[in-house]
Order: sequence, then structure tokens, then C-alpha cells
Amino acid sequence: MEKRIAYLGPVGTFTYIAATTLFSSEKNVQLIPFPTIPDCLQAVEEKETDWAVVPVENAIEGSVNSTIDWIIHHVDLPIRAELVYPITQCIMGHTSQEGRPGHEIERIYSHPQGIAQCQLTLRKMFPYAEHKMTESTAQAAELVANHPEQPWLAVGPKAAAERYELSIIKEHAEDHNNNFSRFFAVSREERLSADSASYKTSLQVTLPSDYPGALYQVLAAFSWRKVNLTHIESRPTKTGLGNYFFWIDAQLPVEHVLMQGAIEEIEALGCQVRVLGSFPCYFKKIGETLVANEKV
Repeated sequence: MEKRIAYLGPVGTFTYIAATTLFSSEKNVQLIPFPTIPDCLQAVEEKETDWAVVPVENAIEGSVNSTIDWIIHHVDLPIRAELVYPITQCIMGHTSQEGRPGHEIERIYSHPQGIAQCQLTLRKMFPYAEHKMTESTAQAAELVANHPEQPWLAVGPKAAAERYELSIIKEHAEDHNNNFSRFFAVSREERLSADSASYKTSLQVTLPSDYPGALYQVLAAFSWRKVNLTHIESRPTKTGLGNYFFWIDAQLPVEHVLMQGAIEEIEALGCQVRVLGSFPCYFKKIGETLVANEKV
């Protein structure tokens, strides 16, 4: 049976690369591009596709708020897998613009994350260029390719340059080393068939409003059980100023006795706990095969 997978398109985005990586061992896969992250998640919610692959965090720029907010507030879809993938940004332009001095470049297009990850490099190389945001890095590459007469450039993956036949002006344009992004695969279906020895559980924890020290006790429930937390972040509940929930990632599957004990203890404090997913974690280096996740 064919699996339909939504991803943040068009072809050539980092999310496209993540989707092809996660489902590389699957047969009969159809990758379907969508213009925004909400569109990807809504496609699964409305059963237009079976899966969606979306970015959730970057090592330099932090969380992708659109993904977190839609998973929490707008759809009810379990997280089924996580992929950590190295991000290498390229500055690219149409072949007609090769050799143009940097001070003559008028615009640079990319997804906001792409611009932010390369902003020091862009300021140095193209000091007068206006930074224009697009829905994806591949959309930026497509825009530049369709306007060969304009002194415009794009920032994105090498795959986008190849897809739209652009010249790469600079590889590794990101300002910092160890630039990794985290992607989620969400679905009502079961977990991916690829094996992984590493699992996480994502929780949404909402504290009682009249319980001083509640967050400390929530963290203590994991601490004394020696459950490693890999991510904790506060996000607004959208019910009023100062009202927050916590997104917590714990490095154990939800069925583990220590995770079950921690959840029961947190609920006994009067907290609301929602399990957002319990899933295998994968890590991929450029040019290497998919492996169980490790600390990066």
C-alpha cells in the first residue's frame, strides 16, 4: 500500500531531504509538497496524506514555533519518529549573475531560518542586499531561477541549487559549525519500520495555577529516577498573559516503568499531562546511512 507523505516543499528543501531519509527503506512512497508547515500537518489531520515530515528545532535558531503550536493547538497527531540532520547552507544565484560584485546584489531570498543561520556571512559578503523571506529555501531558489535578469541570490541546500540549476557562490555559508536541525514525522499509523535503539517521549505538561514550586517538583520526578531530559521549553497556552505549558522530551519510551512512574507522580501534583508521542530517534551525517541517534 502506498504511503503518502506531506513535507514542506517544494522539492529540494531540507524537509524534503529529511523525508527521503526517513522513508528511504520504505517501498511505494509518494512525497507530496505543501507550501507551509500548517498545511503539512493539516493534510494528515484531514487524511489527505498518511504522514507529515516537518522541522521542529535548529541548533542555532532554536524551536520552530509553527510546528510546536500546530501540534499542540490545532491537530491531534502522534509524533512517530525524529531525525537529526546536519544543515549545510549554500549561497546560490543564476548563472547570468556569476561574477557580479557583492555590493551590487540587491536581494537575498530564503526561509527565515536560512537567513538567520547565515546572517553574519551575508552581511559581510553582500552588505547592501535586502533580505526577503520565503516559505521555504527551495521556494527561494525557484524564485531566483525564474528571474535571471535580477541581481538576486538565494540561501538553501545544495539540492535546491541542483534542482533549479543555480550556481553555488559559497558552500558552508552558515555562521556556526555543528548546525543541525531536528525533524518530526507525525502520523496516525504505527512507528517507522527502521530499527533504532534510541527512543524519546514528548510530553505537554500544564502546571496548576495555584501550586508554588510545581515546576521544580515536575523536574524532580524525572531527576530522582535518573530519566534524562533532552529538551524543555515553555510555550503560551493562549488562554491569557502569563499562562504557559511545558514541552518536555525525555529519553525513554513511554511504556518504560520509570516514565510511567514519573507521569503518575506529575499528575498527582495536579498537573495535566498529554503524551505527544513516543518514538524512535535517528541521526544522519552527510554521506552516511541512517543510524540510531547519538548526542550531536
